[in-house]
Formats: sequence, C-alpha cells, structure tokens
Amino acid sequence: MMDLRKRKTDEKGVEQAPLLRKQSTFDGVDSDEDRIIDETQVEELVRELPQATDRVNQAIDQALSALPNKWRNYVIRSVFTLFMVAIFALLIYLGPLALMFITLLIQVKCFQEIIAVGYAVYRVHGLPWFRSLSWYFLITSNYFFYGESLVYYFRVLLPKMNLLRGLVIYHRFISFCLYIIGILWFVLSLKKRYYMRQFSLFAWTHVTLLIVVTQSYLIIQNMFEGLIWFIVPVSMIICNDIMAYLFGFFFGKTPLIKLSPKKTWEGFIGGGIATVVFGMIISHFACKVKYLVCPIEYSEEMDENTMYNCTPSALFQLTEFEFPKGLSMVLKILHLPQSVKIYPFVLHSLALSSFSSIIGPFGGFFASGFKRAFKIKDFGDIIPGHGGIMDRFDCQYLMATFVNVYISSFIAAPNPSKLIQQLYLLKPDIQVKVFETFRDNLISRGLIPPTSSCESSSPPLLQQESS
Repeated sequence: MMDLRKRKTDEKGVEQAPLLRKQSTFDGVDSDEDRIIDETQVEELVRELPQATDRVNQAIDQALSALPNKWRNYVIRSVFTLFMVAIFALLIYLGPLALMFITLLIQVKCFQEIIAVGYAVYRVHGLPWFRSLSWYFLITSNYFFYGESLVYYFRVLLPKMNLLRGLVIYHRFISFCLYIIGILWFVLSLKKRYYMRQFSLFAWTHVTLLIVVTQSYLIIQNMFEGLIWFIVPVSMIICNDIMAYLFGFFFGKTPLIKLSPKKTWEGFIGGGIATVVFGMIISHFACKVKYLVCPIEYSEEMDENTMYNCTPSALFQLTEFEFPKGLSMVLKILHLPQSVKIYPFVLHSLALSSFSSIIGPFGGFFASGFKRAFKIKDFGDIIPGHGGIMDRFDCQYLMATFVNVYISSFIAAPNPSKLIQQLYLLKPDIQVKVFETFRDNLISRGLIPPTSSCESSSPPLLQQESS
C-alpha cells in the first residue's frame, strides 16, 4: 500500500517531477528521438551549413590581406554589390521574361536555403522520401501560382494552343490533384519513432512555401501591371540597403536593434532619407519610358503584347497640381509658381519609399531573429560579403507584398481589356445576348443614340450561329 515512488526534493522541499527516461517503456509510445531539439544542440546540428560569408578565391584574399578586417569586408561587399546591380540592369534590358525567370531561380534558391536549415535541425538524413516531398510541394505550388498568372493574363491566347487548352480549363483541378498526391505521399511515408520530426518538417516546408512561392507570385503580378511596379520598389530596397550600410559604416554609433547588432540609428535614418530622394528621382525618369509603364497583356485586336505599344494611363502623364491656398498666397507674394507639374506616380513613390525605408528593414530583422534562433550567421555563402540569396531578398519579399496590396487598394481599376478577354471565352450566342443587353442599357441611359444599324446588327449573327 505504501509502495510509492520516491520523488526528489530541492533544498526548499519543493517536490520535483521524476526525470524522463531516455527510452519510453510503454508500448506504442515513440522514443525520445521525437523530442523537440534542445537549443544547446542546434549549434552543433547546423554546423554543416555554409557560413563563410566573406569567402573569396585565394588571389583576391591575398590582395586584400593587408587591409584591416573591417575594410576588407567593406571592399568585398562593395565589389559584389556593384556586380549584382550590373546584373539587375542587364535583366531589365533583357525584358520581362528574363525577370520572371530570374525570379523563379531566386525563389528556388531561397527555398533550398531555408529548407536546408530544417534538414540540419531536424536531422532528416534517415527519413524516407522527405527531401523529395519538399521539392515536390515546391513544384506543385509553382504550377498553381504561375499557372494562375498565365491563365489570368493570357486567357484568350493560351486556348488557341491545342496542347494548352486542357491545362487552362482544368488548371485548378489539376493543381488540387497534384497537392492531394503530395499529402497521400507524406502520409504513406510516415515512419514510427519519427512522427514528430516528420510533421515538424511538413509544417516547415509549407511555411517556407508561403514565404517564398506566394511572394514570388505577387512579384510576377506586379510585373504584369508594368515593369515600373517591379523595378522601382526593388531599386528602393537596394538603395536603402546600400545607403544604410554606408551611413552606418562611416557614421554609425548608436545601436538600432539587438537582433542586428551592426545596424545603427545613423544608418537607418540616413538610408531612409536617401531612399525617399532616390525613389522620387528614379520614378520621375521611369515614367517617361513606355517600356516600363505599359502593362504586360495580350491584345486580341493587335494580336500582340501591348507592352511596347500602349497609351500610358493618367498615372504616368504629367499633371499640374496646385499648392494649398495658404502656400499659394505666399508663393504669389514671392513671385514663385503656384503650381507644379509632376507625374502622379512620383507622389505614389513617396508611399513606396517610406515603406521600403521604415518597414522594409524589419524583413531583415525578422530573418536575423530566425538565424539567431538556429545559431547561424547567414543562410548561405553564395555571395561573398552578403551571405546567401535569402539574406539579400528578405526585405524584397516584404516589399513585393506591400506593392501588390498598394496596387489593388489604391491603383487598380476595372480593366476593359480583361473584360473583353472574358467575353471572348463565351459562346457566340451568349456574346450576342451580352451585346444586346449592354447596348440597350447604354441607349436607356442616353449614352448612345438608338440607330437602326445597331438594332439590325444582331439578327444576322444569330442567324449565322443558328445555321
């Protein structure tokens, strides 16, 4: 009756729970290999990940050996920054297809870098099919999101290609089936003693997909609205990153946030001001280039892409804005202009540059917190002086989301071209009925006069369809 287990007590007499045994003695209970990885183990587990962010070839290393470590990193970072800016300019010149392709490549590399951390932390080397499953879900997600973009923007053109007709019509159903196959594959691959680890990595994979694939899809959507909505925000983030680094390097004294000890208030403020000025300048000149402001869409009438041949919207046309009344009176006394001609997009660029300089850096802070949690310095070492691809694009993904939301909230309007594309997909007799309904509505509102030519235009079409 008194056969009770003795429990340890501390000095104050507080009873302590018995220590967990390394291996469970109960049947059907998984072993301790399913335990959450202890923080003290993380550093050892991720040691295999590349961390030499300043690694360069031997010749460059010898050339810079005489410099102090601070200036050595400065030179390496500056050289590769200029190299990346040059590549970005080349991609802009090559056009939207090149930009979309590089967006896809960056997305795949970012996915690989984040998922590699999960592989290291959860030690998946012995798990069946898990690496294949992660990449399968990446392919499935890309098929859905990129397919959605193509179907939406080229709905009229794609069905003309017989091989693509079925993929366009049943795109979402095919995407759903592919995802369900992945779920079945995952369930069938579950292995006893590894359940916790497998489900943790399953969640890790999906959160990673949410971060990189969804954001990449938003970047593509921004491009289709006009390359200016891609180039200007990306340039703002690049400018903010460069100027914040330079201001922090030469003037930084006051730490900004503990997650990133090298970030300073001087760099944050200096980079922000420089980004706003840069954003207005680049926006002004970009508005003059039709190649950048025209949306990317297919025109049925011209049977071509309208990117190189469109009438820019009012957003990209010089507009005269009058100053407020009080300020106008002061300017009048000083014999100064009481109005200014400016592209409306330049005013919108103020919102974009403010976000990129104030909120954008928090994408980097978020990534810094993630890296600190897993005891790693960078996501990779592919770019000397910068780290991995994800280290360069953490802020870009956050910015792309904001731009997409900004366009849909303040810029987007019903697109006549898209509505016409939808009508072209209807059967001819339904198209005629839509035309008659729309015509009658316009006549009743007095927007067009009733004419015999309009009223007699539909019967031949109906007769032709019925025959």
